[in-house]
Amino acid sequence: MSDDTPLIPHPSNADDNAGTVAAEQQAAPAKKPRRRVSAKAAAKAIEQRIGHTFADPTLLATAFTHVSALKSSRNRTESYQRLEFLGDHVLGLIVSDMLYRAFPKADEGELSKRLADLVRKEACADVAKTLGLHEAIKLGTVGPGVGERLRKSVIGDICEAVIGAVFLDGGYAAAAHFVESNWTERMRKPVRPLRDAKTVLQEWAQGQGLPTPVYREIERTGPHHDPQFRVSVELPGLTPAEGVGGSKRAAEKLAALAMLKQEGVPSGNNDG
Repeated sequence: MSDDTPLIPHPSNADDNAGTVAAEQQAAPAKKPRRRVSAKAAAKAIEQRIGHTFADPTLLATAFTHVSALKSSRNRTESYQRLEFLGDHVLGLIVSDMLYRAFPKADEGELSKRLADLVRKEACADVAKTLGLHEAIKLGTVGPGVGERLRKSVIGDICEAVIGAVFLDGGYAAAAHFVESNWTERMRKPVRPLRDAKTVLQEWAQGQGLPTPVYREIERTGPHHDPQFRVSVELPGLTPAEGVGGSKRAAEKLAALAMLKQEGVPSGNNDG
């Protein structure tokens, strides 16, 4: 399947799809039912993986639509991003409730650490991969090799968008069912140490009597929907180190990791 072919048709493409189907009716009428069944089957398969049948299928379609698939990038509200925003907060509430009930003797600090670990983008991406949701992400026409990189970079966001879509379509109970089905086992695992490379570098610098590391954005390249940031980290008396990532935060972590490696400091890297 090419990046241009939607697994779940988006309502914003309805007019174009209608014109295409009409043309195909005249050329080869027998193919029309097969296309309809295929689209329905694809949507049904995603609903089965999610565990929720949508009353409003447009929510499901929007949850998987990347901004690059829109006719105009200025109309970003038709992409998954608004649903991601909602799903992020719904996920936080549901997981907080799960943790509160599951660990009655845990203090606020432990609960916060567990929450941060469970709602991080890497955890969401892991859930999405387990359910095969990345296969349904709808991209527009992108350059060679960009499609797979985009899918990897947004898969966690798509998972949050799905949670937002389920919440809007079925309410809190439906969203809670999805989260509990996919996060309960993860919640039971020992809490993961939350020390990324930036934290390790800052603690090491303080131990050396140095100030807080300074991060500077050196360059931003690539299209709006797939940017690449190059960031440097600086400490007095040390050679600056650089990192490149799909977000400033990712680039800063990689820069910190590079400086730790440069100075021979164990990173304790947990950035996933």
